Amino acid sequence: MTFRTVRAIGLQLPGAEEGTMYGKPALKVGGKMFACIASHPSAEPNTLAVRMDFAQRDALIEEDPETYYLKDHYVNYPCVLVRLSRVHADGVRDLLAGACRFVSAAGRTKTRAASSSAAARSVTGRARRTRPPARKK
Repeated sequence: MTFRTVRAIGLQLPGAEEGTMYGKPALKVGGKMFACIASHPSAEPNTLAVRMDFAQRDALIEEDPETYYLKDHYVNYPCVLVRLSRVHADGVRDLLAGACRFVSAAGRTKTRAASSSAAARSVTGRARRTRPPARKK
């Protein structure tokens, strides 16, 4: 599998667009990357980085470590590394659809949080103090 095939599959998703991330080809939705060629030197050649939540990533790596993996650089990012030589078109289609939904949902959450904060400011005249989200271990 090559990124050319990944691109063709990804661009069939609603709102998907082609772009770059750190100088590498990427797929984006709403300007946010949901999949790209891994750019960090620790990643193996011909590796795709795909956005997803940490629990899903951990499950994929446990289920099929020959296809899905992680390097130290990527541990704190919600993504999994995918060996393109080991994945099939159906698997890529499912991964990209899930990543696109993940990124779109994250964007909607941030938009809601920003509008809630703006609403609080308009009522009180100042920004409401909030705690940062708890970090997953």
